[in-house]
Amino acid sequence: MSVTGILIAAAAVGAIGIFIGLFLGIAGIKFAVETDPREEKVLAALPGNNCGGCGYPGCSGLASAIVKGEAPVNGCPVGGEPVAKNIGAIMGVSAGEQERKVAFVKCHGDCDKAGKDYEYFGAEDCRMLSFVPAGGPKSCSSGCLGYGTCVKACPFDAIHVVNGIAVVDKEACKACGKCVEACPKNLIELVPYSAEHIVACMSTDKGPVTMKACQVGCIGCGICVKNCPAEAISVNDFHASIDYTKCTGCGVCAEKCPKKAIT
Repeated sequence: MSVTGILIAAAAVGAIGIFIGLFLGIAGIKFAVETDPREEKVLAALPGNNCGGCGYPGCSGLASAIVKGEAPVNGCPVGGEPVAKNIGAIMGVSAGEQERKVAFVKCHGDCDKAGKDYEYFGAEDCRMLSFVPAGGPKSCSSGCLGYGTCVKACPFDAIHVVNGIAVVDKEACKACGKCVEACPKNLIELVPYSAEHIVACMSTDKGPVTMKACQVGCIGCGICVKNCPAEAISVNDFHASIDYTKCTGCGVCAEKCPKKAIT
C-alpha cells in the first residue's frame, strides 16, 4: 500500500471518529435525563450499606425514591433518626421522631430447655428442614431450628447461634430486616430497642403440648394478662403478646409468668 493510501485511510478513520464523537455528544445533550441535585446529597447522607432493608435496590434506589416523594425521609432503618434528620434537612421537611428498633428471636428454647425428637444430619439451612419430618428435630414445631439461615442473611454480623438458638446482639443490629425475611418459622420480629420485656415464644399449641416440648414455652395461661397493670398484654391462640404502646416496663408480667416465657 502506498503512503498516499495510508494517509487517506487514516484521514477517513479520523473523520469517522470525529463524526461519531460529535453525534454522541449532541445526543447526550439532547436526551440527557434531568437529575435532581438533591438526590446526590441524599445518597451521600445515607449509610451506604446497600442492604435493601428499606425495600429499595440499595441506597441509590432509596435516594431516588425519597427525592421523588415515593419514600419517606426516614426510610432508612440502618441510619435511624440521625440520618433521617439529615435527609429531612436536605428535603426541607421534618423527619419526625423515630424510635430505634432491633431484631428479636422469639424463642428461648435452646438445647437445654427444648426437647428433640430425633437426630438430624443434613444441610444446615433452616429452610431445608421444611422437607424433613415434623419440620425439624425440635419437639416444638414453632421453635428456632438453630441452623443459622438468619446468620447468613445478616449483613452486620449481629446474629449468632448460641446453644441451638439464634440470638441477636441488639447493639450491632441495624434493623434492616434481612433476618426477618430469612427465618422460615417467622420467629424474628423488629421490636423497640427500649422494650424491656418480650414474649420469647411463638408457639400456639395448647398448654400441655407446649409444656411437653419446651420448658420455657408460653402456655397461654393468661396470668400475665391478669397481672399487667397497664393492660398491655393479650392472649390469642394460646400465645401471649405485648402491646408496646401501652407497656410501661414494670416487669410484673415477667415476674408472674410461671414458665418464664417473658424475658
